[in-house]
Amino acid sequence: MEWLTEHKIPLGKWISDGVDLLLDHGAWIFDSFSDGLAFLINALVDLMLWCPPLLLVVIFAGLAYALHRSWKLSLLILVIVGVPLGIIAAHRQGFYTLLRPILDLMQTIPTFVYLIPTMIMFGLGVVPGLISTVIFAIPAPIRLTYLGISNVPKSLIEAGEAFGATKRQILWKIELPHAAPTIMAGVTQCIMLCLSMVVIAAMVGAPGLGVPVLRALNTVNIAKGFEAGLAIVIIAILLDRVCKQPSKTEKK
Repeated sequence: MEWLTEHKIPLGKWISDGVDLLLDHGAWIFDSFSDGLAFLINALVDLMLWCPPLLLVVIFAGLAYALHRSWKLSLLILVIVGVPLGIIAAHRQGFYTLLRPILDLMQTIPTFVYLIPTMIMFGLGVVPGLISTVIFAIPAPIRLTYLGISNVPKSLIEAGEAFGATKRQILWKIELPHAAPTIMAGVTQCIMLCLSMVVIAAMVGAPGLGVPVLRALNTVNIAKGFEAGLAIVIIAILLDRVCKQPSKTEKK
């Protein structure tokens, strides 16, 4: 056993040296990316704070109505990366074979492990929290999109091909409508995972509901902790209901 520990693979040192190399030669890239992303996020936050609360409620209510009328709109708004990657993986098995171990790593590695290099590269604030949240949450929509597209009956695809449908038409008219419930399950799962990261993001200086939870934890304030936690739960439930596909009975 001592021989194994003395001759172990220096994986940690290799990663540390790689991060140092990136910082030595590409610090300006990380700084520019961090500043640009922080500007966009702060602008969005300022816009939402500028909008009167009641008007914001009306806007979100209208958006929720539109989302329930069009699953395509919900995909357009909610998912930019996860669903396209899942679609590509479903049509390119070799790509999914390459992607699968990366998704396994993203889902199982402890959050604090990749929070350290992101914090070193991008500094404290909302950017490292956002990047860590993306790493943690995006495997869900990718996997469920892959599952939904892969489980489309071949008979439906063959029928579309028999009528002369192109690959794009088969994707938009057959595969995506059939896989929509599974894809939306991935979207709602992604939302839940993102909201579960708010406290972790608060630890690196990201503002939001995670901050009062973290303060309550540091001061052992049970009341404040439950209030902030309940607010996160309410937001998660509302977003889940907005993105949830209406059932056939609800449509009738």
